[in-house]
This record gives sequence, structure tokens and C-alpha cells, in this order.
Amino acid sequence: MNRRWCNLLRDRHTGERAVLVCNGPSLRNMDLAALRHETVIGLNKIHLGLPRFGFYPRYLVAVNRKVLEQSLAEFQTLTCIKFLSNHRPDLYQDGPLTHVLDTHDPPADFCTDISLGLHEGWTVTFAALQVAYFLGFHQVVILGMDHRYSFTGEPNAEATIEGEDPNHFHEAYFGHGQKWDNPDLASSERSYRLARQVYEQAGRDIVDATVDGACQVFRKADYRQVLATKYSPSAAHG
Repeated sequence: MNRRWCNLLRDRHTGERAVLVCNGPSLRNMDLAALRHETVIGLNKIHLGLPRFGFYPRYLVAVNRKVLEQSLAEFQTLTCIKFLSNHRPDLYQDGPLTHVLDTHDPPADFCTDISLGLHEGWTVTFAALQVAYFLGFHQVVILGMDHRYSFTGEPNAEATIEGEDPNHFHEAYFGHGQKWDNPDLASSERSYRLARQVYEQAGRDIVDATVDGACQVFRKADYRQVLATKYSPSAAHG
């Protein structure tokens, strides 16, 4: 990550709220129009839903090699600020809207300074929580983290989804013959617990407002109530 851009981005959102939009099927059953008034961090192939969702992300985080390769053309057209893994340095280079982060040798299990590296933590959601921390957000509201998948084989193994993708908000997310890496929910939960610990120790807050989400690590909330309330750090834990 370029040092100049690092200095401009660090803590630029101190005391603010971010909405981290994951990619679960629950997004299809939500009214996301209110996100037009929020600072949104989108993940991976969120571009597939933008025409329907009615919002545009301020930031994008993608660290999976397959996602980076499969989404090259789409990422190049996105005008949000992108934080991408250095899995494919031949495809992505640093620039005003693209920040390539070192995920090969992260300095910590949770990197509060992403200019030094980023830990993937078995899930892009964990990577995004590190980015949000670096940007200074006091509260992160998570949507679309369903935390349940239909797959065969071992966790982390490469697989191919024939037909529609049942695990994401769009049938073509990894569907119709695309390769993906099977999820590892146990390892993801360990990463989430670490993220919660780091945020809480800093007096910050993570809220899981996913509709019928299966993850039990973060405190739960109704997304409609959360988004209907103007954010105030003093009331974050209320």
C-alpha cells in the first residue's frame, strides 16, 4: 500500500459508522435503499447486486484469488476505493482507487495497520473488519453474513458449482461452472471472535444485523432499526 495513500486513509472516518455488506442470500429479502445514506463497504462480487440494491459502496474489499481473477473487468470499472490482496500483482497495481495489500505475510492475526499487511482470516468479512478499523470507524454494522453454506468436500478445498449458486445473493456469483473455495466456518468464527475482542478493547462496536444470520459471535440487531437511527458513538452500545 502506497505510503501517501496510507496517510490519507488512516482514521479518516474516526467516530463514524460503516455498513459492511456481505454476499449472503438474505440480501435478496432486504430493503437496502437506506444504504444510500450510509458509508458502505462492499465485499467481493457485490457489483452483481448493485443494479438491484439501490446503493453504491464507498469501499470494496476482495482478498480471494479466484474472486480477483474472475472479477478483473468489473473491478476496473468500479469507481469506489478498492482494497485488494496481492495474490495477483500482475493484474492489480496501487493507484488512487486501488490499494494492494500484502496478505502473504501479515504482521498480526488482526492487523490494525493494513499498510503493513492484512490477515485474510478464512473470510473476506474478517479482512474488511481490519480495513474498517484502519479507516477509523467506531461502529461496523454487518449485513448479509448468513454464515451457512451448501457444499460438498472438505473446508478450504477447491470446488466447482454446477448450476445456480445457492450460497450467495446472485445465482452467477460462483455458479454455472465457476471454481470457488469451500468455506471454513469454524476458522471464520475464530477470526470473528478475535475481531470482536480487538474492537471492544478499543471501545468500538461490531453489530450483526443480518436477517436470520447463523453467526453467533457478534451482538444482534434488526437492520431496519439500526439504519433508521442516526449514529452516535455515545449510544453505540445501547
